Amino acid sequence: MPKKKTGARKKAENRREREKQLRASRSTIDLAKHPCNASMECDKCQRRQKNRAFCYFCNSVQKLPICAQCGKTKCMMKSSDCVIKHAGVYSTGLAMVGAICDFCEAWVCHGRKCLSTHACACPLTDAECVECERGVWDHGGRIFSCSFCHNFLCEDDQFEHQASCQVLEAETFKCVSCNRLGQHSCLRCKRSLKFGRQTGGEEGDGASGYDAYWKNLSSDKYGDTSYHDEEEDEYEAEDDEEEEDEGRKDSDTESSDLFTNLNLGRTYASGYAHYEEQEN
Repeated sequence: MPKKKTGARKKAENRREREKQLRASRSTIDLAKHPCNASMECDKCQRRQKNRAFCYFCNSVQKLPICAQCGKTKCMMKSSDCVIKHAGVYSTGLAMVGAICDFCEAWVCHGRKCLSTHACACPLTDAECVECERGVWDHGGRIFSCSFCHNFLCEDDQFEHQASCQVLEAETFKCVSCNRLGQHSCLRCKRSLKFGRQTGGEEGDGASGYDAYWKNLSSDKYGDTSYHDEEEDEYEAEDDEEEEDEGRKDSDTESSDLFTNLNLGRTYASGYAHYEEQEN
């Protein structure tokens, strides 16, 4: 019968497993979660920006610098990795930093590993926005990566670019809710649910604004015959109504023509009855 594991042994095995997972995930860390791209708020001007050695707006030095490689703000000297020895003293602020990265413009702590590896492994080495062509030193915002083309994007252009860069990952170009042309849900559905921009008033067939655009695009580009069939049915119904109205008018005129030559003599309605009463 195997020996029962002690609590200390279980904790050590769990710690080794967590460290193994951390080492495996360091190479595939998300750009938005990297310490050199972390969000920072300036101590003086209170403006939020990317992690930097100096504020982009007022050029002030931060009280608690964040290491661009390991993300720590305090060195507790638990290992002998520090280039500057500070035995028994916790170092914070400028006493903790050792360099400034030329690529991400952020502090790097005085740890030997961070100083020797960050410059080669910095994810913002060639970070230039694909839309505005600005680098890290040209704007104060964070850097992101497009989910579709994997190019670098600044904080100002990330939403607009990804909205235009996204692709439809489906077999057809039909809306899943109303079976019309659209992406994820067409603008007809968004219009009926009061989402997005509401332009123009409702027309007879409900086509106005974006709705008419998508209808025309679907009918012209992809040969959607369902909308044409609906239009033909509506036109036929309108023609039938017009024919019925014309038939009613013709019947009214015919009936009026029948009684035009009818002479009932002098009646009260004709206005000659009072002459007969006077003669009598």
